Amino acid sequence: MLPAECRNAGGARNVALAQALHPWVYLIDADDLHLQGGLRALLRQAENQPKAGMIVGAYRRRVNGQDRQIKIPNGYQAACLANASAYVKGDIRSVAVGSVLASRQLIGDTRFPKGLAYDEDTLFWARLMSKASLAMTPQPVMVYEVSPARSDDRFAINPVRRFLEWRRELRTLTDCSIPVSALKTREGLLALKIARVHYARGDLDIAARFLAVAAAAPKRRSEAWRCLRYRLKLAVRRRLSAPKIELQSVL
Repeated sequence: MLPAECRNAGGARNVALAQALHPWVYLIDADDLHLQGGLRALLRQAENQPKAGMIVGAYRRRVNGQDRQIKIPNGYQAACLANASAYVKGDIRSVAVGSVLASRQLIGDTRFPKGLAYDEDTLFWARLMSKASLAMTPQPVMVYEVSPARSDDRFAINPVRRFLEWRRELRTLTDCSIPVSALKTREGLLALKIARVHYARGDLDIAARFLAVAAAAPKRRSEAWRCLRYRLKLAVRRRLSAPKIELQSVL
């Protein structure tokens, strides 16, 4: 255990990275659960594929205390930059902190962005993937605890400021040759998530602003359909709420 007063996940992980001494680095968040034999499985795969700099394992999602499906890594290619780009765009299944073993040599001076409200791990993994040979194991190595309410709260507080701070860090990924088109796709994905949260909580103006960002970004057909669906829902909800506003103004 290392004492630290970081007040954010990225800063706390960076303290651990600065103290790492051994060839392989394994991180797991305090609220997640490591499964017995998980780290051994990752290390075995590292021994079997000595050229790999990152070993990605499977993990189980646990949502509000209920076990869900096991997420098995797939979709990775031999080309480092192709993996990094696909990961940022959401074309490859997200990894969880606690399901990855990374070589200290690969990590080098790479660190998690500090002070971000969300998605700092995606930016960190993308940087590593841009220069890493990957290996995978289908064995679940950890349980990833998910609280949908807590996740949504990150998008609800100071949404514009937090998004701009995150986008500024996202765009620094161009220095590891990840295409701008991939970064814009990521912007759209996050904007759509934020729009969904604010729509659900009744903040239609903020939802509309982020939906406009999502609509302008490059996207897959599934995301295009979700954007269209939310735009229609917003229009209907605003139309239904308009008479109430007029009546209140009269009263």
